[in-house]
Amino acid sequence: MNVMELEKHVTMQTYARYDLVLVRGQGCRVWDDHGREYIDFMSGIAVCNLGHSHPRVTEAVCRQAETLMHTSNLYYTEPQVRLAEALTNHSFADKVFFCNSGAEANEAAIKLARKYAAEIHGPLCHRIITTEMSFHGRTMATLTATGQAKVKKGFDPLLEGFVRVPFNNLEAAERAMDETVCAFFVEPIQGEGGVNVPAEGYLKGLRELCDQRGILLMLDEVQTGMGRTGTLFAHQRYGVEPHVMTLAKALANGLPMGAMLALDRVAEHFGPGSHATTFGGNPVCAAAATAVMEILTEPGFLEDVRRRETLLKHRLEEIARASSGVRRLRGAGMMWALDVEADARSLVRAAQTKGVLLNAVQDKTVRLIPPLIVSDDEIRTAAEVLQGVVGRSL
Repeated sequence: MNVMELEKHVTMQTYARYDLVLVRGQGCRVWDDHGREYIDFMSGIAVCNLGHSHPRVTEAVCRQAETLMHTSNLYYTEPQVRLAEALTNHSFADKVFFCNSGAEANEAAIKLARKYAAEIHGPLCHRIITTEMSFHGRTMATLTATGQAKVKKGFDPLLEGFVRVPFNNLEAAERAMDETVCAFFVEPIQGEGGVNVPAEGYLKGLRELCDQRGILLMLDEVQTGMGRTGTLFAHQRYGVEPHVMTLAKALANGLPMGAMLALDRVAEHFGPGSHATTFGGNPVCAAAATAVMEILTEPGFLEDVRRRETLLKHRLEEIARASSGVRRLRGAGMMWALDVEADARSLVRAAQTKGVLLNAVQDKTVRLIPPLIVSDDEIRTAAEVLQGVVGRSL
């Protein structure tokens, strides 16, 4: 029995998998169990920002694994503290809480917002505003916060205390901000919703509205953080700072690591026993994430990402102009989406047969999220394949 057949017998069928068994990765390339090579424009869904098996991350993991794999968070460990120092040194934040995933980071942010508001404004101030088409995770709280009905089906009753407004609509946000609201929780760019980019001034406007009403602005940077948009964090691209930010996905370049960052005046409302995790800030994951931070913050790294963004954007614009099969293009950095006439999954399957891995993020939306280290030649090759599967040749 091969891997694909065995998987159906032994795992819960929660994924609509493509017919592909991956066995190895290096840089922006992966190989299947038949030895066929693919250019990876999925990055493990925006996880392997530095590509597969990056030598410096691999070395950090191996060195730490030989030293200390795990210990309780009731003790100090240097890798965790050094990572927190790196994150706070390069962000707005004063304090960090470590966990294992984006959903856990968002769950921590939701809990912190409610605890902060209860102690500052009283128990009636507990509601959190989120946006339509958002995605924040699959725990009960983050599922409730998510603005997509398709992921909630079958899980009622959901939690109370969340209200949704349209993304990119400051008027709707302002109308929803009454005395019961403690936080506005939003992705700087919506990832799973289809790479929806904020309008000029939207995020700044949200910060101003939140400041006027004593509401926390919390940014879900699980997908957009760690260089994905050409700045270390996406909010830096838009000239705004939050009160709280969540990270995961690319933080440890493939190892499970999440983080919730906050200003001191907010973070101080989490004390001993208020929130915890067994594996959060694990020494091996923290060592990997520290290596990632070192690489991303080296002089010239993010500038080079922005240069490649220009090339990728230009090639996608050419495809969109020339093909009747493309309705719309949008994105930033190494995070782009094409709305297409065809079924997106069928286009992804077609690209896979030609050696490029893409992602169908909505029924009619193809997403491109290559590693930040993708080469010019890999961009051109992937664009040629994409061009071929969405319409006529240029």
